[in-house]
Amino acid sequence: MEILLKGTTAYKILSGDRLTGRLSHAYMLDFPDVKNMRAALKLFALEFFGTDAGTALGARILNGSYPDFKIYPQEGAKIAADGVGEILEDSVMRPVEGDKKLYAICGFENASALLQNKLLKTLEEPCEGVHFLLGASSLAPVLDTVKSRVKILSVPPFTEEQIYAALERAGHAEINAAAAISSGGILGVAENMTGGGWFEEVLAAAEEICTTVRVGDIGAVAIKYGETKYKTELLCEMQRCYFSALNGEGKAAKVLSTAAIVYALEELNGAFADLKFNANFQGLLYDFLLKVVKENKKWQRLQQ
Repeated sequence: MEILLKGTTAYKILSGDRLTGRLSHAYMLDFPDVKNMRAALKLFALEFFGTDAGTALGARILNGSYPDFKIYPQEGAKIAADGVGEILEDSVMRPVEGDKKLYAICGFENASALLQNKLLKTLEEPCEGVHFLLGASSLAPVLDTVKSRVKILSVPPFTEEQIYAALERAGHAEINAAAAISSGGILGVAENMTGGGWFEEVLAAAEEICTTVRVGDIGAVAIKYGETKYKTELLCEMQRCYFSALNGEGKAAKVLSTAAIVYALEELNGAFADLKFNANFQGLLYDFLLKVVKENKKWQRLQQ
C-alpha cells in the first residue's frame, strides 16, 4: 500500500505543500479503498509531519501515542456526535509538542449531514496550528459546503498491473492475477479476494458455468450455484471468463463458438440488471445458460 500511495499525485501534492510551507488547514482524501482507508490516513499523516515509520515520531504517530495527531473514530466504530464534539472541544487547544496538530477522520462519507454541518465553521477557520485530514471512499455523500472548505486529494483506482505487483509483494499466490483483474483497481478488494477461499470458489464456479454446453446439465449447475453469497462477484468472473475465451484462452474457448461467447457477454449485461432488481439468482442462471447453450448449438449446426 505504501508504494502505491507514495506514487500518487495526491501524496505528491501534500508533500509539496509541506515542503513549501503551504499546508492547507483541511484536506479531503478521496480514496475508494474502504479497507485500507485508515492505513492511508496514517501514511498521509506521516508525510504531513515530515517523518516516516522508521523514526521515533513516526512510530508514535502510527501507534496513536503522539498527542498532536488524533484519528477518529476508533477502529471498527462509526462517526458519532460525541466523537465530533470531542474533536471540536480538543481543536481549540494549541499543539502539545510541535507547531501543528492534525485530526484525521476516517469514513467521512458515513457522517450525517448534521455532523458535517457541525464541523463547517472549524474546517473554515480552525485555531492556529490546527489541521484536518478527512478520508472518504466516495465524495457523493459529502456536503458541497464541506468540499468547498477542503483541499481534495483524489486517489483514483490503481491499474491491474499495480494491484498485481502489490499482491505479489505481499506473497505470491496463483489467484493474484485474477484478483487484480477483478478488483476494480482497489487493493482492499483484491486483498479480500486473496485472503479467503471464497474467491477461488467463485473462480471455479465461473469456469464450470461458462463451460456448461449440455441442456441436461443446466438445472444441476443452476441449483449448485443459485444460493451463492457472491452473486455479483460470480457474474463478474463469468464476464472475465468469456472475455478470455474471446482471446482463445481458457476452457470455455474450447467448447463455445465465438458467436456464442459474444452472445453470452451481451446476455450478461441483462443478468447484471436483473440482479439489481433482486431476481431469483437460481432462475437467472438457468435462463442465462439455456439461452447460451441453445445459441452455441445453433452455431455449431451452421458450421457442420
